Amino acid sequence: MKKTSTRLADGRELIYYDLSDDTVRDAVDRRPLEPTVTTSEIRPDVLLGDAVAVASHRQGRTYHPPADECPLCPTHGERLTEIPDASYDVAVFENRFPSLAGDSGRCEVVCFTSDHDASFADLTEEQARLVLEAWTDRTSELSHLPSVEQVFCFENRGAEIGVTLGHPHGQIYAYPFTTPRTARMLASLAAHKETTGGENLFDAVLARELAGERLVLEGEHWAAFVPYAAHWPYEVHLYPKRRVPDLLALDEAARTEFPQVYLELLRRFDRIFGEGEAPTPYIAAWHQAPFDVPAEFEGVVREDFALHLELFTIRRTSGKLKFLAGSESGMNVFINDVPPERAAERLREVASS
Repeated sequence: MKKTSTRLADGRELIYYDLSDDTVRDAVDRRPLEPTVTTSEIRPDVLLGDAVAVASHRQGRTYHPPADECPLCPTHGERLTEIPDASYDVAVFENRFPSLAGDSGRCEVVCFTSDHDASFADLTEEQARLVLEAWTDRTSELSHLPSVEQVFCFENRGAEIGVTLGHPHGQIYAYPFTTPRTARMLASLAAHKETTGGENLFDAVLARELAGERLVLEGEHWAAFVPYAAHWPYEVHLYPKRRVPDLLALDEAARTEFPQVYLELLRRFDRIFGEGEAPTPYIAAWHQAPFDVPAEFEGVVREDFALHLELFTIRRTSGKLKFLAGSESGMNVFINDVPPERAAERLREVASS
């Protein structure tokens, strides 16, 4: 992998990740851009104990442009985009309309391929491995920013999810705090560790699922399963079998096998609902340990956390979506129409031959 860092016309950082070490990246952003102005603010909710990012500048962000005006495609002639070069393997840049900025963190866009009509599932194993290396490198780099406590790499895929740019891409949020979802996991870790005399909850969950009926896919170094209490109609958790706190700690064997397992998982997601159905909308979310475990989680150290990816779709059956209505949105109590055991069975049925 070759990494090249440069700057866009308004001063934002752009990083190319290339498969070939002899690739030269010297294209200049020719757009007449003014410096980016952001108004991101983190406001704590004193009743719920979480926080909300208020970012009014995002109202003007690019919204469903036609394919020939996509800002994530490479630049061609006078068609100028966020990526000045005429081609790229993987490109990462600071979001022009970030939810988090300055002391409130940082947001980046990760372009998986220059092919506008592709998806992550269309990547080769070599390309998927390069994306993994980009996620890992960004986690490392962002960890050095003084305002950052946790790094979240994720992909939103599909208009049903709310994606406004059709080009295959993901995002990275670098939060200035430990996120509420991670805090709940840490609290569960601490409680389980205390009541069992030191057992790791993540290890216990993985061991149970490896031996159970909800296992979907297993390699030598990775395992994918539908969780016992899945919130979403089709939800899969992907774990490395050796517990590590973040992407940086994965060993070479796990990195090598990851593209095989993950690409197969994504391709199965696209086959869940049968031939002729539109590509399955999904969210793919990496859960990594915060860089410093808050002191309130007594007895828990960073290495207790288990890196894992959660992949889920809001489509519950062909042509129908799962909406977060009263119980889910109002009280945070999910109601799942698809039994997790049946979801796992279906994901095994659609394995490629």
